[in-house]
Amino acid sequence: MQHIIKKILSSESSAGVILLLSAVFAIVAQNVEFLSKYYEAFLHLSFTIGMGSAKLDESMHFLVNDVLMAIFFFAIGLELKREKIEGQLRHFSQILLPSFAALGGVMMPAIIFSIINWGDAVAMKGWAIPTATDIAFAVGVMALLGKKIPASLKIFVLTLAIMDDLCAILIIALFYSSTINAIYLGGAAACVAIMLAMSRLGVDKKLPFIIVAVVLWVMVLNSGIHATIAGVLAGFCIPLKTRSGSMLKDMEHGLAYPVNFFILPIFAFTNAGVSLAGISPSFLFGPVPMGIMLGLFFGKQIGIFTFSWILIKAKIAYMPENAGWPQLYAVAIICGIGFTMALFVDGLAYGGSDMYHYTDKLAVFLGSIISGVVGFFVAKAVAVKQS
Repeated sequence: MQHIIKKILSSESSAGVILLLSAVFAIVAQNVEFLSKYYEAFLHLSFTIGMGSAKLDESMHFLVNDVLMAIFFFAIGLELKREKIEGQLRHFSQILLPSFAALGGVMMPAIIFSIINWGDAVAMKGWAIPTATDIAFAVGVMALLGKKIPASLKIFVLTLAIMDDLCAILIIALFYSSTINAIYLGGAAACVAIMLAMSRLGVDKKLPFIIVAVVLWVMVLNSGIHATIAGVLAGFCIPLKTRSGSMLKDMEHGLAYPVNFFILPIFAFTNAGVSLAGISPSFLFGPVPMGIMLGLFFGKQIGIFTFSWILIKAKIAYMPENAGWPQLYAVAIICGIGFTMALFVDGLAYGGSDMYHYTDKLAVFLGSIISGVVGFFVAKAVAVKQS
């Protein structure tokens, strides 16, 4: 039994499946009468942080989106640093094609959304919703395809998704932050400087880094920049190698299961509860949901494939090994799965409002599911035999 559980948890596709099931259960819980009251009670739970005059009463939404997701972004920061030092982002030649493709995959969805929603200042806040690829789901679909997709394209997708996350982090920091408080921002900078100094001095205990990272999170939370950015900054400050081993890899490994099998599922459960009551199919044809769906499905594939085509035809980069244009195009479609980050940006853009009858979130599901399903079958149809 333990072997079976370990195999399930180590499966590449498991995280994506559990994430999807969490989202589906949230929708069911929100729309089944005897479950909805419990779901709403869960969403409206409150808790207390701190003591005395520093005591704060916060919501479940804050706990998940600002606290737990900061840990998720911390894991992303660790991954980005490791990949930059010794992984797929180490050599310029390895990252050129997927990085340029990722740029196209960010620009085209944003352009499509903006064209459809141009002139509506409120709607335009969501321009970045369809710009990010969900690593867990994309890798899950690739895993289901097995040897039908060349290994080189799997590396291409992983690198593209990593660069995509980096773009999402920059977008959140630049466009979804409030008025900047210079004092707290200075405090955050001081925390980063302290962590970098500890790294250079060879501090090999995790606790000092964790303490300063928590202070950094508090500073960023109050600075006007979204609190999750603190996670990324802290991740970049963790040393790869110490006298006692690799602190970065230890932390990354230790966070893998909690992030994939607790933080992301509870994020999906908390943010995906779309009420279908009173939603008319016509609502899905509104500018915002159409901008999201078309951005994810068409924008992603057009941007990734076109930008890849430009670089390869210009002989600046080369086609991934054992792959052809049909396989590359199939992968570009799969990258339209934007679930986690799309929902996160949606919450930042519209603040959980029901002004679009929750069709904005529903559009994220539909655009992602269509991209995943169509991409899967296109990849099967154009598969080449691998030796």
